[in-house]
Amino acid sequence: MVTRKQLMEFMGKQKTVMICSVDEDGYPNAKAMFSPRKIENDYFYFSSNVSAKRTAQYLQNPYACIYAYQKGRFRYEGWMLIGEMKILTDQESKKDNWQIGDRLYYKQGVNDPDYCVYRFKAIRGRRYIDLKSEDFVMDELE
Repeated sequence: MVTRKQLMEFMGKQKTVMICSVDEDGYPNAKAMFSPRKIENDYFYFSSNVSAKRTAQYLQNPYACIYAYQKGRFRYEGWMLIGEMKILTDQESKKDNWQIGDRLYYKQGVNDPDYCVYRFKAIRGRRYIDLKSEDFVMDELE
């Protein structure tokens, strides 16, 4: 049985995560992102651009998915989380997720008008490990 601790430990180790959105024609779109800035309960926070294509897609349709995997020599493990993405542009959220290296992408710093935060709320998911898959609901995880 999947536990919240397993999920959080796995996601906390990832360097990149795939995020998926739905485009205007109803098709899935995927993009690699740096690992979540912060994970709190069922919320995963990412840094992005207000001008990004994904931002426009999430504003139109908040349905989202994130996926992370780890491929070892003899073992593959993948976690898919399904939920909704919200775009945060308030100063408190931006300051809360800001990291020093972000100035490379946002020249005006934390106040850059093109800087925003994606807040993904996981609702349910699926874990694949050792040739087995298991579905789970976030509210039911121990």
